[in-house]
Amino acid sequence: MNIKKLQNADVENKKVILRVDFNVSMENGKAKETFKIKAVKESLDYLLGKRAKVALLSYFGRPEGKVKPEFSLEQLVPDVQKILGIKVRFISDCIGEKVEKEADLLKEGEILMLENARFYPGEDENDENLAKQMAEGFEIFINDAFSQSHRNQASITGITKFLPGFAGFQLQKEILEMEKIKKGFARPAIAIIGGAKIETKLPVINFFENIYDYVLVGGKIANEALDQKINFSAKVILPVDFVDDRWDIGPETIKKFHAIILKAKTIVWNGPLGKFEEEKYSHGTMDIFRSLLQTEAYKVVGGGETLEILEKNQAFDKFDFVSTGGGAMLEYLSGGEMPGIEVLKV
Repeated sequence: MNIKKLQNADVENKKVILRVDFNVSMENGKAKETFKIKAVKESLDYLLGKRAKVALLSYFGRPEGKVKPEFSLEQLVPDVQKILGIKVRFISDCIGEKVEKEADLLKEGEILMLENARFYPGEDENDENLAKQMAEGFEIFINDAFSQSHRNQASITGITKFLPGFAGFQLQKEILEMEKIKKGFARPAIAIIGGAKIETKLPVINFFENIYDYVLVGGKIANEALDQKINFSAKVILPVDFVDDRWDIGPETIKKFHAIILKAKTIVWNGPLGKFEEEKYSHGTMDIFRSLLQTEAYKVVGGGETLEILEKNQAFDKFDFVSTGGGAMLEYLSGGEMPGIEVLKV
């Protein structure tokens, strides 16, 4: 895929908007997921090395187009400073003259973090006027938020009408890995798909069913597939037993999945296999997680809840690639629309 890349952009001494995904879960005032924040460091360091003045743009939660303090990105400033190792100046807006002035005042070793883009209703609606206001005072737009690139929103696609747009280093890596999963994989190849909402997961199950050797299905989507009597080929393996009222996969299913995993050369995992947030129903997911650690297969992981498991167990280095995307990863693999990438194509 030919896209405009950060390394080919003239960013020297330019004012740059870096689109990131800091929509992370919080606990006791701190970010539970630090991976998405760490993911932008390579692009940020490159830009600062070129003496660019950088403003980070993201959204957080679902404030429904209203200013709600509990959804302010200001609460993330301490984590962002610590994780990225740079001083962060926060501004309580993402448009207007104040933003332009603050960007001009940035000193070496500082970055600007803008307020939640979703405080404006025009963000989700991809309002052209809002996108234009976001772009004002800046010269370059860099998208490093693969996990948001399946959305057609002002801060993802609309802004590229007013600024030249380029793909950051993380976004470039994500695209390469997704293409490898689709075309350049070693066999036996398996996908492990869990979580909820069969309507969103079914296209990707069908995708892997067509090209991989096995698709192991758990979580709520397995229950929905059984209830709806969805017909799959023999390559799609649904649970044969459960815990309690189907809140987790049972021991026979775990044993069956484990045997298939150990023979694999390529593994893609997206989504927990039970209601893992409750200890009682986390055993299936954790047993499969431990099975993955035992194999030397090429392993790719994605999905917010899946990343939580890796973060909690400090296991990022045990996998060959960890995607920042959950829904975006599924959308890309199933052939869905990726507007945030389309606008960056050459």
